Formats: sequence, C-alpha cells, structure tokens
Amino acid sequence: MEKDLKERLTAWAHEYNDPKYFQEDPIIFPTHFAERYRCGEASLADIEISALLASHLAWGRRAMIVRDSRRLFDEMEWRPYEYVMSGEYRDENASLHRTIKWSEIAAICSRLRDIYGDRDSIEGFSDMEIRCRIFGQKEDRKAPNKKISMMRRWLVRDDGKVDLGVWKKSSKTDLILPLDVHVYAQATALGLTERRQKDIVTAKEITDAFRQIWPEDPCMGDFALFGYGVNN
Repeated sequence: MEKDLKERLTAWAHEYNDPKYFQEDPIIFPTHFAERYRCGEASLADIEISALLASHLAWGRRAMIVRDSRRLFDEMEWRPYEYVMSGEYRDENASLHRTIKWSEIAAICSRLRDIYGDRDSIEGFSDMEIRCRIFGQKEDRKAPNKKISMMRRWLVRDDGKVDLGVWKKSSKTDLILPLDVHVYAQATALGLTERRQKDIVTAKEITDAFRQIWPEDPCMGDFALFGYGVNN
C-alpha cells in the first residue's frame, strides 16, 4: 500500500471514529443498553440482543434503519432480554423493516430464548452459529455475513469511542470488515481489492489490506471507508 494512501486512510479513520458521526446509526441501540449496563440497569444479554436485532435491520438508509429499530425496541418496552425470555412476541406478517416481518423477529426471539435458557452470553458463538441458530438462515460458507461482522465490531472493539468493547474474551485482531455494496465500492475505488465477488474472501482481503496499517485492529479501517464516503 502506498504511503499517501496509508496516510489518507489513517487520517480518515481517526477523524471519523467519533460518536458525533453515529448519532443516527443503528449502533445507538446497543450503546444505550451498554450505558445502562455500566450503571447496573441492564444485562450483557440486553446489549447482545439489541446488537443482534439492530444489525439485522441494518439494511438501507440509516434513517429508516433507526426508525424501524426504535419501533422494535418500543415494542419490547426497552427490555430486550425480558421480552425474549417472556416467550410472547408480536408475530404477524406485517413488515417491520423493508422485507423483514414481525414474524421473522418473533422467530429470532424464540431461538434466542432457547439459547439464553442455557447460557448468559452468546460471545462464544461462531459466525455460522449466529447465522443459522439465531437468524435462521441457511449455511453459506461464501457469505460475507456483513451484519454479523458489524455486530462483532460493535461488541469487541474497545477503544472507548464508538464501539462498546463488552466482549472481553474476543480479540479485535480476529474481526473481519463488514462488507456490503457500499463498502465494496469504496474499497474497490481505493484499490484495496480487485475481486468481483462480494463474498467472505473479499471481506478478508480488504481486512488484510487494513492490517498493513492497523495490524492489531484491522476494523479501524471501517471508519476510514466511512471517511472516504463522506469526502468523496
């Protein structure tokens, strides 16, 4: 990677790793519960469930994602763990967010109820376990699992700025950049990948490019790409 590009990416990452740019972003929901957790008013499971669900709805314009996530947490009366464990969910075919229906959220909550019946945290789950056991999707070894990677970034990175750092047994070294069409377009424009497939291999290739700048924290590059989007 050329020195000039490294310097630009580093500058963008440090500028945009700042909560002021994420006031209307789905991360505000697990952030809310993390703040309550630090005050003893919420559980780790509240943070995990809010991160799972907010990331699951993270598709489309941020304003719509935030609006519909807020509708979901209003339905839960802002007690996600209690709602999940109650076993009583809004289960109808009406849309919550784009093609995601309330019935899909109910199914996720039902699976989470079974999981939290046996454990206090899902930190040890693999991407495939989250994809299949929680989200109820088919196994796909090529999928970039953008939503899961984004949720992991929120819960693992621990610099005390935007991300929450509540998963203490996980390493930010192992994180993979959340890859969607916008991130792919930005990474391609910057020459971080030449692959055409928007799959897990491409996500790892872009992550590895950022390891040249942040070997211990490659997902710092997510803020660099955010900065690229703002400035271009």
